[in-house]
Amino acid sequence: MKSRRKGIDKSHYLYIAVIAAVILGAVVGLMFPEVGKSLKPLGDGFIKLIKMMIAPVIFCTIVLGIGSIAKAATVGKVGGLALGYFVAMSTFALAIGLVVGNLIHPGEGLKLAPYDPNKKAEVDSTVAFLLNIIPGDIPVLPTLFAAILVGFALQKMGPQGAPILKAIGHGQVLVFRILIMIMWLAPVGAFGAIAAVVGATGFQAIVSMFTLMAAFYITCALFIVIILGGLLKVVTGVNIFKLMKYLGREYLLIFSTSSSEAALPRLIAKMEHLGVSKPVVGVTVPTGYSFNLDGTAIYLTMASLFVANAMGTPLDLGAQISLLVFMIIASKGAAGVTGAGLATLAAGLQAHKPELLGGVGMIVGIDRFMSEARALTNFTGNAVATILIGTWVKEIDGVQVNSVLSGEEPFDEATMLAHHHGDPAPAQTEARPVPANA
Repeated sequence: MKSRRKGIDKSHYLYIAVIAAVILGAVVGLMFPEVGKSLKPLGDGFIKLIKMMIAPVIFCTIVLGIGSIAKAATVGKVGGLALGYFVAMSTFALAIGLVVGNLIHPGEGLKLAPYDPNKKAEVDSTVAFLLNIIPGDIPVLPTLFAAILVGFALQKMGPQGAPILKAIGHGQVLVFRILIMIMWLAPVGAFGAIAAVVGATGFQAIVSMFTLMAAFYITCALFIVIILGGLLKVVTGVNIFKLMKYLGREYLLIFSTSSSEAALPRLIAKMEHLGVSKPVVGVTVPTGYSFNLDGTAIYLTMASLFVANAMGTPLDLGAQISLLVFMIIASKGAAGVTGAGLATLAAGLQAHKPELLGGVGMIVGIDRFMSEARALTNFTGNAVATILIGTWVKEIDGVQVNSVLSGEEPFDEATMLAHHHGDPAPAQTEARPVPANA
């Protein structure tokens, strides 16, 4: 428990620092516009650091993702059903993000200067020197293509490919560790980016950012209540609000850490206690954490449209559809890692319209504000998916579900900490390691 508290505290420090940086940046931009504009290199430097990590993140996650698909598919009916459902729901969530983005036109009217990697900004020679230290762009689409080839080649190698896949897994851990380190510079990047944007555009920038955040939160809430809740009610008869009340402690944990990964072990324990069979939970929940990212999907498409509109170059329908296809693949790498969603967003924009990358600086400032809604939506989607798939394969105890959600059989927090939650002992201890490998 001590280590968990430490993690939460660190996350809080970063969160508070980003909020303070955004407010301070907005104040500086409004009161001292010229000073705000001069702080642009801080935001540019942070964007360059994120861009530096795009190719490694995409390569590792796509290679491992293809391997995970193959692994999940081998578990038979449950794995195949879970994968089909997750791909369908993620695609649906991406489409919803596009629809809402096209309805509200976030970022419209800002007309920020397009990003030009070849254009040398008028900055101090020392600043230019420091910015040039950060590595340049690595093309995203060739990296994606190479990753897909490597992933399928490793599948064909069978057992011989396992050590290589394991090595790439270790490489992914290293890449994400670097990304997490970079995210600790988010307050500096957010301060510079927001100050520069507000200094150039005035109060309109603040209004646009709040519009995007409000629209995103409302979209996530409606997605949970109407789409997920409606599907859950029609298929299983379970009330989404009762399920959310049952998962209340997990929501608090996610809200405090901005990551649904923190609640993974508890979700597995609670789904088993709810009455879903152990094999279904053991396959569906870990697979969902990699492939069922409804909140992240909505965020990626809405943020892309926001950036495009803010730069004065809105995406046409063809570009939006191709971006959606790219995000379906690339979003599988954004699971549970702070900053991975931002890197995926930058990757999508770089692959389709590199000149839009300059607008990512605005997203840096409000990304942390939207991360809770992303994580809560992802988590709820995985909980609903587990109950749905348990129902479809007839591996769920309906009587147990009703008694748990009505409060007659409360979840035992003390025994959960011992990786056991009150059901017969022999069946429980054996499958607990399953999620740890996810």
